[in-house]
Amino acid sequence: MSLEKTIDSKYIQQHLANERTFLAWIRTAITIIGLGFLAAGVVFKTTPFSEIGHLMASIIGVGSVLLGSLITYSASRNYRVKKSGINDETFQASSHIIVFTVGSLMLINLFLVLLVAVLLLD
Repeated sequence: MSLEKTIDSKYIQQHLANERTFLAWIRTAITIIGLGFLAAGVVFKTTPFSEIGHLMASIIGVGSVLLGSLITYSASRNYRVKKSGINDETFQASSHIIVFTVGSLMLINLFLVLLVAVLLLD
């Protein structure tokens, strides 16, 4: 019994690198979601916490979970596009997921800095 070569086998190294990149994005998404849970939990462990601190922690928590979900979706879409691009020899690097993630993280970091300031001033 002989096995047929697939088009994927022609570009094994590129496909393996694509899978590693996908898994790195998934780890990033999980970390961002965890950051959101951490931010939301910080306010409940401080006594007393202000309304603005509670609101900001909620925004950070929900925003981080949404961002992690969007990164997961974008990573899986990006993986599929790159896979077909590698096989068709029409690969083009994309930067939209990177720009989106960096911009979102900067916004979450701003909210975290404001949250810490509110908790310290309280």
